[in-house]
Amino acid sequence: MKNNWSNSEAKNYIKKYKNLGHSKDMALRVYTTRLLGRNSELVLHGGGNTSVKTSIKDIDGKKYEVLCVKGSGWDMAEIEPEGLPAVKLQPLLSLKNKKYLSDEDMASFQKRNLINIKSPNPSVETFLHAFLPFKFVDHTHSDAIMNVTNRPKGLIFCKKIFGKKASIVPYVMPGFGLAKKINEVYSKNPNINCLILMNHGIFTFADNAKESYNLMIKYVSQAEKAIRKLKTKKIRQIKNYSTKFSIHDAAPVIRGLLSENKEQKFILNYRISQKLRYFINGKNVRSYSSKGTATPDHVIRVKPFPLVITPKKNSTIEEFKLTAKKAFQNYRKKYISYFNINKKKAKGKKIMLDTSPRVVLVQNIGMFSVGKDLKSAKIAGDLTETNARVISSVEETSTYKFIPEKDLFDVEYWSLEQAKIRKTKKLLEGNVVVITGSTGTIGFETYKIFKSYGAEVVLLDFNYKKLKEIESKIKETCIYCDVTNKKSVKNAFSQICEKFGGVDILISNAGTAPSGTIGEVSDDLLRKSFEVNFFSHQNCASEAVKIMQKQNINGCLLFNISKQSVNPGKNFGPYGLPKSALLSLCKQYAVDYGSYGIRSNGVNADRIRSGLMTDKMIKNRAKARSVNADEYMKGNLLLNEVKAEDVAKAFFHLATSKKTTGAVLTVDGGNIAASLR
Repeated sequence: MKNNWSNSEAKNYIKKYKNLGHSKDMALRVYTTRLLGRNSELVLHGGGNTSVKTSIKDIDGKKYEVLCVKGSGWDMAEIEPEGLPAVKLQPLLSLKNKKYLSDEDMASFQKRNLINIKSPNPSVETFLHAFLPFKFVDHTHSDAIMNVTNRPKGLIFCKKIFGKKASIVPYVMPGFGLAKKINEVYSKNPNINCLILMNHGIFTFADNAKESYNLMIKYVSQAEKAIRKLKTKKIRQIKNYSTKFSIHDAAPVIRGLLSENKEQKFILNYRISQKLRYFINGKNVRSYSSKGTATPDHVIRVKPFPLVITPKKNSTIEEFKLTAKKAFQNYRKKYISYFNINKKKAKGKKIMLDTSPRVVLVQNIGMFSVGKDLKSAKIAGDLTETNARVISSVEETSTYKFIPEKDLFDVEYWSLEQAKIRKTKKLLEGNVVVITGSTGTIGFETYKIFKSYGAEVVLLDFNYKKLKEIESKIKETCIYCDVTNKKSVKNAFSQICEKFGGVDILISNAGTAPSGTIGEVSDDLLRKSFEVNFFSHQNCASEAVKIMQKQNINGCLLFNISKQSVNPGKNFGPYGLPKSALLSLCKQYAVDYGSYGIRSNGVNADRIRSGLMTDKMIKNRAKARSVNADEYMKGNLLLNEVKAEDVAKAFFHLATSKKTTGAVLTVDGGNIAASLR
């Protein structure tokens, strides 16, 4: 493994953080923590932890010896000093001789002894860091260490690999018990500078940052070297065959089956690579993939075992549905059995988590990772790639062997670990929302409100330049799409299915506003208006309902119609006529798809300043009604201008009104001539 320490970079960190009011100790702790965290073969997504023992002046003016240890929720790759909360060291050391401390009391005691009570919760391994009498302590879940420990006779193998300066410690669940065990190990052999924790990871420690980091690279490299010397055999593969369905066909089917009820929704993310394909297509994948994760804390993200589906050769999507449905039923039975068996052995009352897998391996297709949002789904995917890499490597030289199922269960249902991922659920969490005409004023305001309620939002638009500008600012999924072109629409929705698994809410918002006296406008202008203001909505809605039907977990279509659909304006026929047809389309979808749990509603807005309704257009419309621009914009019963955010709120209201379909909500400040029931 490459050693990335740089003296010049270390000096830059010291200078940078000194200017920000931090000590040399903290600067170097941040530096080497990032070096470790940015190597995916050492650390992934919040895993691992580091610490430094130093002194800090508290608000009372006194100096305290403290342990600055990685805090919950921080990623080592991007750590800052505030991600290393300072805990008073002496109170921690005073518990060295305490025989037992519950997880809850441990967490409470650590929190009480923080210098800054507003800091994140210190690592569950805080006491372990405290009990090791070294200034710098580093901990990772190195792939190579997992490889040499997660196998039969792994302990003996490790003793052959590492020298006398490394102690090999049998698996103990993280927490106060492990800290006590490590204190015992170190007391017996104070000459060590490394701990190899079986089935867990590696600790290295020293009195300076560079040495502790160097030791980590040294011992991981020794493990890598030992693996390379082993005789290898390739994992036997199933036959490579094709199916008659695509990834974007399969994704909505799997996504729908993930839900135990129609209100529960997950995000499903697809990926494939050469190493993943090798792992997934192994003949014995059901055996080796169900023996556990590479390191215990992965289980809270990916569950103790994945779901494996084997489609038949030349399988159609309908045949795949049946295969997948049966596989899901068997998985849920297996998970319930796993829970019932192990809860009897566990301390305290345990309430079963949902029975849905977090990883779905479809042979000859790829991996689908699952989460409450896209970030969680991608994390599950990254961890699974690591698990696949480690397990495959072990299987090539031995047989994968992990901790007993009961120990894995204890970590999955460990309150301190669950707290890392348990947050208050937002109203639209797990929902995928697609907005057309998204770069316009109404589209972007709609994005903001749906995102604020936890939805995954995909922005579609024809304006490529503006789409890229928005994408660079908000880091959301932006897809170029010509909504008047069926092929372009189909391609966009295929991308959405691969990235998110499907669609729950379509906000069909694209439009243009041509004007002219209806008897004088050209056929070309009128046809173009129908393409954008009617057929584009049909193109997107028809594609969305196909996906929603495959998911079978309800869905919602929302159309930006216009008050023109029921109250035409003078010289505005080219715009109003397709909008009248769109109103009928909205109701037709409600009639035809209500039995599938798919709702269809519309918003009739009027006089909204936007890219569509420019200042020039406002002047023209005001002139057509013989009023000035301000009077025109406030020409409603409330005498108040209606804004884009009001339209966005209307879309949100209709999206969350579960018993409303075939409805049109007016957002115009009051216009009796345009009012509906």
